[in-house]
Amino acid sequence: MSTTRSGPLGPRRPGSGPGFATRLLIAQSLVLVAGALTTWLVAAAVAPSIFYEHLRRAGVAPLPAEMTHVEDAFASALLISLAVAVVAAAAMALAVTWYFSRRMQRAIGAVAEAGGEIAAGRYAAPVPRPGLGREFEQLTTSLSQLAERLDNTEITRRRMLADLAHEMRTPLATLDAHLEAIEDGVRVLDPPTLTILQDSSRRLGRLAQDISAVSQAQEGNLEIRPELLEVDKLLQAATLAAADSYRAKEVTLLDTATVQATVQADPHRMGQVLSNLLDNALRHTPSGGTVTVGAYLQHPWVVITVHDSGEGIAAEHLPRIFERFYRADASRATARAGSGIGLTIAQALLDAEGGRISADSDGPGTGATFTIHLPTLAR
Repeated sequence: MSTTRSGPLGPRRPGSGPGFATRLLIAQSLVLVAGALTTWLVAAAVAPSIFYEHLRRAGVAPLPAEMTHVEDAFASALLISLAVAVVAAAAMALAVTWYFSRRMQRAIGAVAEAGGEIAAGRYAAPVPRPGLGREFEQLTTSLSQLAERLDNTEITRRRMLADLAHEMRTPLATLDAHLEAIEDGVRVLDPPTLTILQDSSRRLGRLAQDISAVSQAQEGNLEIRPELLEVDKLLQAATLAAADSYRAKEVTLLDTATVQATVQADPHRMGQVLSNLLDNALRHTPSGGTVTVGAYLQHPWVVITVHDSGEGIAAEHLPRIFERFYRADASRATARAGSGIGLTIAQALLDAEGGRISADSDGPGTGATFTIHLPTLAR
């Protein structure tokens, strides 16, 4: 949608009118004309009185005819001197103004062209440095940083949409296949079929909730309501909530934390972090395995660990384990009900709480340990 501005003669399109160099030259010319007129008026008002005062002090009393000749000579000399000086100064000033205005026009034009490229979505367009001083350097630096952030945002958006489409494909395909089978009479809406449909629907709902949570956390829009929390009670509540799932898969869940420490955090968000970590550990630990939750003090932090005896993580995957939708083993992703961003949510929530999280593993088959650092309060 284009915009116009109304002027005294009707609508005016943006960018119309004289350019920057022309405006600067016109302004400089007006300044020079004003300076010349001021100089002439001041000289005309002040010079005669000064001239006659010097004649009086010298004791010269010229005749009227001589006085007229002297006045004419003085006026001519003054006029010629001022004219030559003003013309020379004006020529030099206009030449310097023209040089710098052309330089500024080219520099501003290049920056404006780069801005147009960025506005068109070509974020890799280089932003030239005009070399016109600190303020212009700051402008080009800020524009380059803006382009880089927009480029990163666009890459993240595309990757997120692609990953989201991939994650939605399986439950949507399951729903579509079973609904088509019911419609064709191949299947009936019995309890097993209904369970499959409900599971796929819940997975889609959980995926939408997780996407919303991680986006809010990473954008700084997540509401945090910190309270004083005792770490041992926080861990007890988390392990109690996960106990049924662990029993169903026959995985042992141990809470070995005996630390007496208090943290200031949002209980709901911290419960979400621990729930995601315990859920992740359960998915990657086979039946008969063990997941151990522990905690200890390391001033000024309280350190919470979640260690599992499951599959482990290869060294090349550890740096990316907290990325959205990243899975070390994509071939088994569809067999698990996770959304693929549980660890991303945990990291984002801990960042919002002033803490941090890390992952460690000695490799495949050795299990994995997730470590949380939260600032502790003295008890």
